[in-house]
Amino acid sequence: MNTLSSVPYTGIWPALLTPLDEKLGIDTPRFASHALRLLDAGCTGVTPFGTTGEGPSFSVSERMNALAGLVAHGVPAGRILASTSCAALPDAFALTRHALELGAYGCLLLPPFFLKGVSDQGVIDAYRWIIDGVADSRLRIVLYHIPQVSGVGLSHHVIRTLKTLYPDTIVGLKDSGCQRADSLAYAEAFMPPMQVWVGNEPDLQTMAARGSLGAVSGIANVMPRLVQRLVAGSTQPETDQQRVLDLLKILGGYGLTAAFKGLMAMLDDAPGWMRVRPPLVALDAAEYERLAVQLRAFGIDRDRD
Repeated sequence: MNTLSSVPYTGIWPALLTPLDEKLGIDTPRFASHALRLLDAGCTGVTPFGTTGEGPSFSVSERMNALAGLVAHGVPAGRILASTSCAALPDAFALTRHALELGAYGCLLLPPFFLKGVSDQGVIDAYRWIIDGVADSRLRIVLYHIPQVSGVGLSHHVIRTLKTLYPDTIVGLKDSGCQRADSLAYAEAFMPPMQVWVGNEPDLQTMAARGSLGAVSGIANVMPRLVQRLVAGSTQPETDQQRVLDLLKILGGYGLTAAFKGLMAMLDDAPGWMRVRPPLVALDAAEYERLAVQLRAFGIDRDRD
């Protein structure tokens, strides 16, 4: 069994896009190559199988095999924050235990998200079912709040209760609710000792000024250095912030994951990046050509961005 890394829960952890093969299975060699390039660009670690990575579209066995494949292809296990979120508790438990046994840094974990309108106590009980079942002091969990997608949010009461019950296990919160006032309220309530990260890149500078030291970021797949600058303190904050806003405006004209994958196809000159797992739909030829024109005008410099 691998030992856990001492990598701190700070810095940039790209929310990894998941490349697919012709049968729409996970292309593990390309997955690992993408992760290693981001680590070489200075990212602290990587986060596979979150929302950007189409995580819930893959089975438990697919996710386990791909996670093990990342490590087998040279991605240090201790630099992986694995999203282990599933609608079924036993599946989330199995993925969480597997990530821990593999030596991953920690797990990014939603509450169960199929049933809506559940009580705070139900959400607390779900997390407790996993944490108590794993029963390992090495476990680190980053709570994941993205209610506009999952339909199940995390209240202050839920977070406070879990942090009180498991002070060494609950290390942070990823807030992807995209409401700046809510993000600042989370920071005021829980930081420190927890870290509160935002998934909404336009809020990175605001949260950094409040003491947030990192991010799980979709844009970091393609512009990791820029995202790092926004968190660490850019020497040209207005320019960097505007580049984020401009890129999001371009990508927002399409399905976001499909657009990110179109961008990766362009950057890597690899059409295979275009593939998505249903129910998402890939860009068609006309959409890709239109996106490519927009992105060429925008310009991405991989040595700087």
